[in-house]
Amino acid sequence: MCGIVGIIAKREVSPLLVEGLKRLEYRGYDSAGIATLANGHIKRRRAQGKIGNLEAKLAERPIAGTIGIAHTRWATHGVPNEVNAHPHATERVAIVHNGIIENFQEIKNELVAEGHKFESQTDSEIVAHLVTHYLDQQMKPREAVAATLKRLQGAFALALLFAGEHDLLIGARRGPPLAVGYGDGEMYLGSDALALAMLTRKICYLEDGDYAVVHGNSVEIYNADDKPVTRKVVETAASGALIGKGEFRHFMLKEIYEQPGVIGDTLSTYLNPATLAINLPALPFDLAKVPRFTITACGTAFYAGFVAKYWLEQIARVPVELDVASELRYRNAPMPEGGVMVVVSQSGETADTLAALRYAKQHGQKVIAVVNVPESSIAREADVVLPTRAGPEIGVASTKAFTTQLTVLAALALATARARGAIDKVREAQLSHAIAEVPARAAEVLAHDKQLKLIAHVISQARDVLYLGRGPAYPIALEGALKLKEISYIHAEGYAAGEMKHGPIALIDEQVPIIVICPHDELFDKTASNTQETVARGGKVIFLSDKPGIDKLGDIALTSVELPTVDPFVAPILYAIPVQLLAYHTAVIKGTDVDKPRNLAKSVTVE
Repeated sequence: MCGIVGIIAKREVSPLLVEGLKRLEYRGYDSAGIATLANGHIKRRRAQGKIGNLEAKLAERPIAGTIGIAHTRWATHGVPNEVNAHPHATERVAIVHNGIIENFQEIKNELVAEGHKFESQTDSEIVAHLVTHYLDQQMKPREAVAATLKRLQGAFALALLFAGEHDLLIGARRGPPLAVGYGDGEMYLGSDALALAMLTRKICYLEDGDYAVVHGNSVEIYNADDKPVTRKVVETAASGALIGKGEFRHFMLKEIYEQPGVIGDTLSTYLNPATLAINLPALPFDLAKVPRFTITACGTAFYAGFVAKYWLEQIARVPVELDVASELRYRNAPMPEGGVMVVVSQSGETADTLAALRYAKQHGQKVIAVVNVPESSIAREADVVLPTRAGPEIGVASTKAFTTQLTVLAALALATARARGAIDKVREAQLSHAIAEVPARAAEVLAHDKQLKLIAHVISQARDVLYLGRGPAYPIALEGALKLKEISYIHAEGYAAGEMKHGPIALIDEQVPIIVICPHDELFDKTASNTQETVARGGKVIFLSDKPGIDKLGDIALTSVELPTVDPFVAPILYAIPVQLLAYHTAVIKGTDVDKPRNLAKSVTVE
């Protein structure tokens, strides 16, 4: 995840900004930069690589100023170099940005036609130019930012610095988090409280859609409708670990809420938003000639691989073998000549998955690793690494690692489909556009958190819970059941909905909640029929669907949760979020140790 720091102070801010960036290094990055105001003019220093490179540039060419912004960047759209590093700036505005601007190319084309000149390959730079466009129309900074936010589509956090305005920063969030810090005659912006821990313990967290107009002694916060609002100021704990939770009670909830941002970071690594083309790193094999993929993983990562099996077979039209890593090599499974194994692991150290990787290499397979830790054992031994950009995941029950794994695997499926000629350019563009919208749609899903919390009270009273889904929703049902078991200790099972009448339907009575994962896709009517069978036997159905689905079937459910209407291709990524929230809130109600459930470890490094 990219990191943001902003400071208005009575002292020189360059060293403070750099220190704040160092506290965000845990998120991962490949370039860094700061911007300050000196005599009213914007001054920048940026560097590729580690923060030490930025410090060397600042030592050689210092920049003064008592106000500034700073950023650590994962290379997303645009290669990791100094030109693409943040802050981006015009003569009037400097900005730092986390997330993805879905409609940046449309806006960029408009601005180029008006004479704006762009330096970088990033989507972020259009924000600086669009705000400048509105300032040139004699708007005040707040008005210009408000007008800009209304044009932007996507999920993002922003901090803006204005030439000539030594007492003004503006921050905004739609999806990724952003906090305002309160000091003694100083004010701050940060991606999380940890970035500001050396400056203040008084923090205000912006809510989704908010923007904050920050002065040296005050802040005015506005919601998405430009109405002034008040947000609670809290005092963070002194412990670094507790500060890392930010406003959240548990790491798990924090990490669930980080998903719009980290999905955007991950997606931008592979998707060129200008052309809507998926770009994978160089591969030592031809995707068009792969006779079969073998996917293996453990736990939640296995369910990500299960979804990928559907995608690769349905969209790319390539056979896929799938097995849990702890079983695969003991089957002495034959491996086809020219085959490719895909291993999926959050830590990159999972012992069973690493053993399966080595088995595949011994049998002549090329290996793709989908991992969250690029320096891990699995990453080092694989032929190709497709990194997720989830950042550290502290909660034992995987959340943001899962959805970023799905994002990477979706990119792999699209790239494979294109290479094999399995989809035409029109369908490729449709699917790429659908996945580009996922960060913003994920933020919309999080808006149902209060409703899901209420539903969790029903689930918390149950001894057994069933999850149903068909097609790619089936692995999400399995994942939902796993999440509930892991952290609430309630027995839960996930089933393919069509299998209910082959045995599991005997379990259903008035005491069994049934969570149906049912996007309105080609299998909707089949799942709807299975759902009606459960209702007829007294099951209490919790129906997760979109508006078309709920209009058709919602009236038979105990309750329904309306999720965004999206292309069925990306539905598994979005439907993972409500099952995570249901498990989380149920566990909180049950009083379990959410972040460290009994008997479980974050990384399983023994067989």
